[in-house]
Amino acid sequence: MIADQINHAPQANPNERRFPFLSPSPMESLASQARPAAVLWLAGFLQAARLHRVVSFCASSRALFIRIAQCFLLNGLIFLGSLLTLKSVVIPTLLWILPEQCNQMGGQHLCDHKAAIAIYSFLRSGLVEIFYVFWFYPLYVFSFILSTLWYNDIAKHALEVVKSKSLDSTRALDAHNITEPEEQPEGFDRVALGIGEQVYSILLLTIFFVEVSVIGYIPYFGKAMNFLLLSLMYAYYCFEYKWNFFAVSLNKRLDLFESNWAFFAGFGAPCVLPIFFFSPLTSYGLMAILYPLFVLTAAGTQAEQVIDELKPAHEGKLQRIPVFFVAKRLTTQVLQLFPAGQKEE
Repeated sequence: MIADQINHAPQANPNERRFPFLSPSPMESLASQARPAAVLWLAGFLQAARLHRVVSFCASSRALFIRIAQCFLLNGLIFLGSLLTLKSVVIPTLLWILPEQCNQMGGQHLCDHKAAIAIYSFLRSGLVEIFYVFWFYPLYVFSFILSTLWYNDIAKHALEVVKSKSLDSTRALDAHNITEPEEQPEGFDRVALGIGEQVYSILLLTIFFVEVSVIGYIPYFGKAMNFLLLSLMYAYYCFEYKWNFFAVSLNKRLDLFESNWAFFAGFGAPCVLPIFFFSPLTSYGLMAILYPLFVLTAAGTQAEQVIDELKPAHEGKLQRIPVFFVAKRLTTQVLQLFPAGQKEE
């Protein structure tokens, strides 16, 4: 069962079980983790910021360039342009036609009727809501579906470039270097395993997204945790195209991700920043433009090689954090509800 293969925990050091005084204190452990975490976070952030790779990819693939241009046209010019038109043209025009203050009305007799201000306010709100219902919300759904399809095309074209030639010190063997060669099932079993991993991955990330959203409502430290977890989530999304393209097993990618969580948190941070500075619709439009750029930088990043090269710099081993621990448990429980999962047990 796929869930049983995924849910494995690292064994504790036997010396620490027999001799508790040998284990470091919490403060010493935190201090020893601060440097490697900071170094890896910064390295991930800088890798994501290498947007010059986008130019290299677009110059190497006309199909990729067209998809990037389409993303900018739909999400930038049309979606964000519509938001700008609403806020800078439509709403000011409505405020001019249906003013919100008495002294802005044409006739003094209107000020004598207190209901006039309320009616004007109701009409303004209703017209703006009509604009949202019949334009923005359908455009949002259309943009989300079409952009998702385009992101897959962008990743595919970029990884074909990576596979065909060396690009910014990235080679096709990069993803295979993540793990030692392992035996793979053949025929139908291989197809079934691939489908099973995809289903598990989708369910895992869906539950993780809900978990991240809930954590954001926790007082005091909820926003900080939300930013960190969203950074990890978007970094995983960016690298998942590459891992799928090179058929990296789900176990191996989760092990790499959780063992080097600080690097991926740094990589995902630039993509998440718009969420905390703009309204939901504006942040969606900006992220829809930025996300494919970070997918390209992920395609051109040798994550494991960068991490290995930094080990002498931070002089320490980053402690693995089970980022998906709760999501794994809940995913396993959900899968066990299905008869097929119960039979395999």
